[in-house]
Amino acid sequence: MSKISIIIPTINEASNLPLLLSDLSIIQKQGEIIIVDGGSKDKTIDVANIYGAKVYKSKERNRGLQLDMGAKEAKGDWFIFLHADIRLTHDWFRKINSVLKGDKNYIYYFKFKINNKKIIFRVLEFLVNLRSQFLRQPYGDQGLMIHRTTYFKNNGFRKIPLMEDVDFLRRLKNKKYLKQLNLPIFISSRKWERTNIFLQALKNWNFRRRWLKGESTESIYSDYYKK
Repeated sequence: MSKISIIIPTINEASNLPLLLSDLSIIQKQGEIIIVDGGSKDKTIDVANIYGAKVYKSKERNRGLQLDMGAKEAKGDWFIFLHADIRLTHDWFRKINSVLKGDKNYIYYFKFKINNKKIIFRVLEFLVNLRSQFLRQPYGDQGLMIHRTTYFKNNGFRKIPLMEDVDFLRRLKNKKYLKQLNLPIFISSRKWERTNIFLQALKNWNFRRRWLKGESTESIYSDYYKK
């Protein structure tokens, strides 16, 4: 069995995926990379094949479904769930090796960094890391590292198109096992560059509020991706 399975849901990520797969290539035979594609129209699958990733095709564009499908196909002891538009440091695998030998009950997430030099993003980083550590509320774009037994014991990601990360972490019986890695993950600034970052943060908070109040994920999904 591999040490780790890296699971990445994709939809039209041909421009971002080569960078991430290059970062991940250092695992070599100690792990596997799983791409679960939701119906890309670009060269995403070709890119994944070039880098030797295992490719699975989802019947629909549904991130929760794609993540869970990847987990069920995975052979690793630990699962690392990543978004396709992130970057990792050159020594990330060496730094998590000690974690792989540790307590299987912990769920780890990376330190939130934004791949943009503008000062305003440092403020956002500070607020997100503060929320993650003190409110125990990391989100999926920060990367989640979960032992396979812990993942399946908690019934994994539900097959919902968004909020799958919030839903999974809310179902955990003990939040004390959420722990930040002393390792950054560099997140694309693309979703904040289209609007004011604080306005976007407010919109995201409102989407989560609507979901927690019981509004359907289909309705929220429609508004979230509205152009």
